[in-house]
Amino acid sequence: MTKSERKCPICRKPRKTEFTPFCSKRCRDRDLLKWLDDGYALPGPPSFDDNPQED
Repeated sequence: MTKSERKCPICRKPRKTEFTPFCSKRCRDRDLLKWLDDGYALPGPPSFDDNPQED
């Protein structure tokens, strides 16, 4: 697959250079919102404890 054949990761339409790797501002904004809403996660141990133990 060449660079010109790659698809937008959100809607799978052909992507455009000005919004790479997305096809539009809308898809770029949807991806950002997903990051902000914790829709994506990086692998690894948690960076904080949700249930702290009291001594």
